[in-house]
Amino acid sequence: MLSKNVCLDFCMPEQLIISISGMRGIVGENLTASVAADYGCAFGSYLKSSSAGEKNKGLSVCIGRDSRRSGQMLCSAVAAGLCAVGIDAIDLGLAATPSVGVMVGCLKCAGGVVVTASHNPIQYNGIKLLLGNGMAPPGEAAEQIKQRFLDKHFDLVGSIGCGQMASNSQADETHVNKVLAIVDKAAIAAQGFKVVLDSVNGAGGAVTKELLAELGCRVSAINDEPTGLFAHAPEPIAENLTGLCEAVKSDGADIGFAQDPDADRLAIVDEAGTYIGEEYTLALAAKYVFSKRAGKAATNLSTSRMIDDVAEKAGSRVIRTPVGEANVAAAMLQHNCVIGGEGNGGVIDLRVGPIRDSLVGIALVLQLMTETGSSVSALVDEIGRYYMTKEKFPADREQARRILAEAKQRFALATLDASDGCRFDFPDGSWVHCRASNTEPVMRVIAEAKDQATVQRHIDNMQKIRTTAGIH
Repeated sequence: MLSKNVCLDFCMPEQLIISISGMRGIVGENLTASVAADYGCAFGSYLKSSSAGEKNKGLSVCIGRDSRRSGQMLCSAVAAGLCAVGIDAIDLGLAATPSVGVMVGCLKCAGGVVVTASHNPIQYNGIKLLLGNGMAPPGEAAEQIKQRFLDKHFDLVGSIGCGQMASNSQADETHVNKVLAIVDKAAIAAQGFKVVLDSVNGAGGAVTKELLAELGCRVSAINDEPTGLFAHAPEPIAENLTGLCEAVKSDGADIGFAQDPDADRLAIVDEAGTYIGEEYTLALAAKYVFSKRAGKAATNLSTSRMIDDVAEKAGSRVIRTPVGEANVAAAMLQHNCVIGGEGNGGVIDLRVGPIRDSLVGIALVLQLMTETGSSVSALVDEIGRYYMTKEKFPADREQARRILAEAKQRFALATLDASDGCRFDFPDGSWVHCRASNTEPVMRVIAEAKDQATVQRHIDNMQKIRTTAGIH
């Protein structure tokens, strides 16, 4: 049994995590081929149970992976699990997460699997699931899949009923074409933008260079070989992108783009070699989309208020959701949103797919630069600046409960949104969001304000709350 190693909510780093975001663990310790095969069985069994009658015949799932060395092994194991319950598996090979999402629809698959640990360190890998609509499973569906895995409740088939393996190499081309369809390719190409791209040796290098070539950009690519041996820590945050900043400055580039290993997140460096932060990615993309299309935006509770400012100037508004792209995408569909995403650099445009997509972010930002004739730094100045601090600290389930209870008392005069942890909005426009992570055994605290002093005051208050709750 795996139960002693499986954590459903909070756990120590060496334990396997199963959440709404999928499965994540340390390869060779708790994430093994047998575990991956069982997860494939569980997912395939769920897909069969949720498909009625004749739909059970000929179900298929496409599988892609980022560049981690363990990816091929885990892909093969997941595919074996799917075939064991009678689901055909289509191997896309090395593919960005949004590319897999695009192919789910293109190939009319019942679902998709991405073997990736996203921005986590190299010792990790994970298994992300997509349904036939290209979206991550919602909470109820994720819980059913998880329970099937834990109970080993698999709908195994005999020899004749086993699923078949196939391969497909069209993911990059199909994805690029979908992205090109939402921008003016000729207008962007006429600018001849000089771009530095850092794909951190992940899955995004080839497909993104293909997109940039189609957009007429002169590209200097660093860390683009998909070795899975990351040239720097893989999360696209300021301290990990000093090399990109230096390259943009020394090359005299117009812009720098940084992806995470599965290429669903995008960070931007301006023409002076300054890291502008992931939060601006969605704001810049929205600024362009709102200039062309009427409608709402959707984002999560942890995303900067910049998106609200951009929407307000366009006569629109923002729908806020719990953290998680599935929640944002669901809100986009429900409210007919024209743009959405998360402040970690994830942009979602439903015309391409309901998944965070760094290629969409790149194309929309380049289109904005083209139409305005403005540099990145000038566009950032137009949007304005907030100060944001992101902290995290270890906390188990009971500790998290105590912290949130104490925070509610201390911030009693703030407006409270308790749909995902607690977000407190204050009269001065600042806010604090504290919540348990879906992918790490920690509690996250994010504070934002117009000035750094207010942000620090909120963080200091959260430290006091931890102490009052008996957590050090």
